[in-house]
Amino acid sequence: MLRSPSSSSPSRAPNTGIGALDYELAEEMAAVLGRAGRRAEESLDRLAAHDGEGAERANLLREAADAVYAYFIQRELCGMKRHDEVVRHLAIPRAVLVRLGAR
Repeated sequence: MLRSPSSSSPSRAPNTGIGALDYELAEEMAAVLGRAGRRAEESLDRLAAHDGEGAERANLLREAADAVYAYFIQRELCGMKRHDEVVRHLAIPRAVLVRLGAR
């Protein structure tokens, strides 16, 4: 749903149709990026909290890899091509990175 350009701060959103749409798209991209980041962080936390092995760990590892992959894709769609800092900040385990194709 689009909001009227007048509902946004004039310094942040232009009052033209295209400018307002660009602003709304950027706002939505930021929200989706935030949700993807939270999902990745939460799945990594669940993986780190699990002590055992077996099927449950494999499921947590798959879930974490899927969430991190989705986060990386969303970051790239927002123009952020390098993920080194995110890998360090989230302490993404090697087992997750290997599933994403890292060596």
